[in-house]
Amino acid sequence: MKLSVIIPMYNESSIVCDTIRTLDGYLSTVYPQEEYELVFVSDGSKDDCAEKAKGLCNEIPSLRVEGYPQNHGKGHAVRWGMVRAKGDIRLFTDCDLAYGVEIIPEFVRRFEESENDIMIGSRNLDKSGHESYTLLRLIMSKVYFKLICLVTGFKHSDSQCGIKCFSGEAAEAIFSRCIIDGFAFDLEALMRADKMGYKVGEVPVKIINHRESKVHVVRDTIRMLKDVKRIKKAMKAESK
Repeated sequence: MKLSVIIPMYNESSIVCDTIRTLDGYLSTVYPQEEYELVFVSDGSKDDCAEKAKGLCNEIPSLRVEGYPQNHGKGHAVRWGMVRAKGDIRLFTDCDLAYGVEIIPEFVRRFEESENDIMIGSRNLDKSGHESYTLLRLIMSKVYFKLICLVTGFKHSDSQCGIKCFSGEAAEAIFSRCIIDGFAFDLEALMRADKMGYKVGEVPVKIINHRESKVHVVRDTIRMLKDVKRIKKAMKAESK
């Protein structure tokens, strides 16, 4: 078994070195070095986060830094890393390690003990999943999720949680077909997974490291609805 941890990054110069050292420092206590890799993908960053990350490659053999000059969106960066990773299990999470590092081997354990092809984090499986949310943010999150379910027929408990895990085969089959670069990229991945017959399990998670949310509810809801229309149109065309 080889684990790939994919981290998309855009202008993360202030935290990237700490993130790399935290990830490697923890994973090296759980797995032999040859059994995991860290794949950091710069999504056209304008700062020097890619250069800072590359500067640690000699110190941390498990580290690989990918990227491209033009900014496209988080979905593009995750897709880039997912199809280029080498792991039998491929997990993506955010550069701020919002859900911590100890959850990663829990994902792997549940993955290996199940017959699932995909494991997704869910903040809705336990009341602690939203314990750091303000009342307004919690209400907006619930409304947004209900809208997703209504528009897409989504049947899992959390579409937008920022930590998800795929088998290598599922990752390549799904992400090689994905077209969404923005906010709805992981919703597309799960819509495609369901259509392709992959089994999806869920892992309860909660936010441990907090950063101000970049989500704008009205703007991003409109974008999501447009993206869902694109996804459905693409999937329909592919099935003909």
